[in-house]
Amino acid sequence: MSQAPQEHDRLKGQEESSQQGQEQQRRLRNSVGRMLLDHYFRLACIGIACISVVVLVFLIGSIITQGVPSLSWTLLSGTPEPEPSEAGAWPAIAGTIWVCTICALITLPIGIGTAVLIEEFKPRSRWANRIFSVIQLNISNLAGVPSVVYGILGLTAFVSMFGLVGSLKRGESSFEIGAIYYDQFTNLASDPFMSMGVEDAKERYFLAPVISPSDPPTVAKSGMEMFEYQGDQKIPVKIEVLDPFGELPSDPDALSLAIAADTVPGRISEKSWYYFSLPFGRGVLAGSLTLMLVILPVIIISSQEALRSVPSSLRDGARGLGATPWQVVWNITLPAAAPGILTGSILAMSRAIGETAPILIIAGIVYIRNAPQHLMDSYTVLPLQIYNWTSRPQEEFHAIAAAGIVVLLIILLSFNAIAVILRQRMQNKVR
Repeated sequence: MSQAPQEHDRLKGQEESSQQGQEQQRRLRNSVGRMLLDHYFRLACIGIACISVVVLVFLIGSIITQGVPSLSWTLLSGTPEPEPSEAGAWPAIAGTIWVCTICALITLPIGIGTAVLIEEFKPRSRWANRIFSVIQLNISNLAGVPSVVYGILGLTAFVSMFGLVGSLKRGESSFEIGAIYYDQFTNLASDPFMSMGVEDAKERYFLAPVISPSDPPTVAKSGMEMFEYQGDQKIPVKIEVLDPFGELPSDPDALSLAIAADTVPGRISEKSWYYFSLPFGRGVLAGSLTLMLVILPVIIISSQEALRSVPSSLRDGARGLGATPWQVVWNITLPAAAPGILTGSILAMSRAIGETAPILIIAGIVYIRNAPQHLMDSYTVLPLQIYNWTSRPQEEFHAIAAAGIVVLLIILLSFNAIAVILRQRMQNKVR
């Protein structure tokens, strides 16, 4: 009778040990499978990374091989020309430096300040937290908006200022400083241009009789002093307004100082480096502000992540020593987060330098022969100039476009090198 329970217990133990062995084998097989899967996934990642690097090296190598022989002083200092041997990219290079520098000076303080406000000075009230949550959600969504949408927004907000400022149809500004206007006239001998200074930019000098009785302009009459341009010099002269159908003077000197009474003047301007107007128009400042909209969400998000990576013990220690919230941010948090902030800024500025769609919408023109002279001046950038050259059928222009890409890469690496140097210095100071 006692052997039956013992036999039952023995069989039960064998069954349990068999189940344990099967469970161990199953776990071992699963462990081996996971290790193999991890190994294959790692190999796949390494292979994809190697393929990406090989493709990148191939592209950069082909561009350098084709572009370096076309690099020349003419390309760096010349203006766009119809002949490939005479074509240059100086207006585009200067426009790129202008736009990216102003964009960085405006965007970095705003983006970093916004990140500090959201992360370090977030209010504790329920409604304020909800508002900040909505702002955070919008910032995250704006980071994925196509750049062409920002171009349309910049065209409406900065170029025309929603049509609320200035008279866009007449091309006038409601406010401007740093500009002097002249009305130009051609003499009867059709030799030089003569011009008369305009006190009010919205008025024009016309020769008698008045052309528009409903809106009488200032009338230029015989004996008024004007300026004759001889090179860069303006020489004051006295002019005579004559009837072109009447008897004209036979003296060539008198004829050169005479203007027909029905002449319509042209408007020229002299603008200083500090020229500013409202609305901004299609100038450098409008393009910089539009690129600011493109990269601002990226800088805000990267700055937030950098601020979150700072250990809270640093903040607590500073507060324990009696530091105010602003002293904690300025002396502790920002220096510790500076390397991460600059890394995000490098990526954002790299995107801004290569943007084409918003600049094309704002600038509206590709062929410009002069570099920008002030913030309101017309401009173009290297990506647009490269696109213009690549669209030409001649192979010579394609080689020049490759050289332009090399110059663009040099500008990009220069901006990045400055940011990397600053990041390393700040990181060493924090350490």
